[in-house]
Amino acid sequence: MLILDLIAEQRIAEAIERGELSNLPGEGRPLKLDDDALVPEDLRMAYRILRNAGFVPPEVESLREIGELERLLEANPGAENRAVALRKLQVLRMRLELAGGRERLYPSSEYFGKLLGRLV
Repeated sequence: MLILDLIAEQRIAEAIERGELSNLPGEGRPLKLDDDALVPEDLRMAYRILRNAGFVPPEVESLREIGELERLLEANPGAENRAVALRKLQVLRMRLELAGGRERLYPSSEYFGKLLGRLV
């Protein structure tokens, strides 16, 4: 596969040098990246409906929360609730790791509540 990637990159570079990729429609505008090409055809409509309804998988929501907490901790290094935020960050990271494995740790589960109670 690596050789194909190299050939493709070389041909793209040559086309850029020749100017073949200049003045194309949409140049300079952001790409629309909600392409469902990698989703099986029989699931595309269901995924699109869920996405339009604002649903995201628990793993994606955890990643979003982790990012927000990391930005908050970076912006306010001396915050008074820093210990609580760090514990929550640990719990979110652990939940994300477990979601990729055999178990899932959901906020609504009894185990998660007990675990969070011990950490906070």
